[in-house]
Amino acid sequence: MTDKLNELTAAGVAVWLDDLSRVRLSSGGLDQLRREKHVAGVTTNPTIFAKALSDADEYNWQLRDLATRGVDVEEAVRMLTTYDVRWACDVMRPSYDGSAGVDGRVSIEVDPRSAHDADKTVAEAKALWWLVDRPNLFIKIPATEAGLSAITDTLAEGISVNVTLIFGLDRYSAVMEAFLAGLEQAKANGHDLSTIGSVASFFVSRVDSEVDKRLEKVGSDQAKALKGRAAVANAQLAYERYTEVFSSDRWKALAAAGAHPQRPLWASTSTKNPDYRDVIYVEQLIAPGTVNTMPESVIHAYADHGETLPDTVTGAYDAARKVFADLESAGVDMADVIATLEREGVEKFEASWQELLDGVSKSLDAAGKGKGAPNKAAKGSAKAAEKAGGA
Repeated sequence: MTDKLNELTAAGVAVWLDDLSRVRLSSGGLDQLRREKHVAGVTTNPTIFAKALSDADEYNWQLRDLATRGVDVEEAVRMLTTYDVRWACDVMRPSYDGSAGVDGRVSIEVDPRSAHDADKTVAEAKALWWLVDRPNLFIKIPATEAGLSAITDTLAEGISVNVTLIFGLDRYSAVMEAFLAGLEQAKANGHDLSTIGSVASFFVSRVDSEVDKRLEKVGSDQAKALKGRAAVANAQLAYERYTEVFSSDRWKALAAAGAHPQRPLWASTSTKNPDYRDVIYVEQLIAPGTVNTMPESVIHAYADHGETLPDTVTGAYDAARKVFADLESAGVDMADVIATLEREGVEKFEASWQELLDGVSKSLDAAGKGKGAPNKAAKGSAKAAEKAGGA
């Protein structure tokens, strides 16, 4: 039977999992995906953590300890989430070592409420880096205007960064500029550039969701014919900019000092419209030196019926530009689309963060009132984490 995920990896696309939970860790599920499905990295966000902590008993023993210590809810959230991320870093360490530090990365996001405050973002990035204390960690920083300087300043400290919530081409160019400036400062500060990693998370399916909604409102045959085409075109043109920046003399000087390029990472790659092929945002975004972070359902779908072509991006730039021109002709303001998506992206993560805080607050209160030893599953979780270095 053809190993389709291996074919995708061989085509230059690193397969990452867009999910994490303590159940996945304690059951060995993450390690199984690494070994059997070529999963070479993990991304998380506030929404993922809110869901993980809301439906699993495996956090109970730690919640009891935190409640006994009387920590506030924000510290509790950081203790719970960094515990999982540290454990995941250890699970993914073979991928990190086997790729000379390129893959095997696990991401944790700064508090999204600080997305428009550069100083707070950098301070939290440093705290998370220290708290997790694993070389294969990524700190996720939103690509807001304030986030750009935070990206540079965080990289300058020798801290690896996953830049998230990128929707538009101009902002992506600014992110790459922030990356280059950060590495130049890191080099001046005496850091080993070969240990610093970065990806730029370019969101995909949300673009189609917003554009399709506007095309439906326009209602013409011309508009409806463009549905489902904006997201891939947007990402293809982003890759064109990536190839330009990372073939420049400025980049070559950093590469000579040991730096790794900031790879484009295709995020939000699950299909939101059931009329579209479930692996469309994987098959149509195959290009060397990229990452595709997928929910487990998409990973299994691609393993079952994905089609890997050598490169579905590089030769598509002119066609992608035509899609953009046709969208403008149909009355879709792409600049407004991008601005809307960025604003909503931050708002959604802020809402998920608040949901996480509220859920942990209730769990702490319940744990403080509870009696007795942790349940058997919780004990097993703690023991497995200690063995993996995740405690």
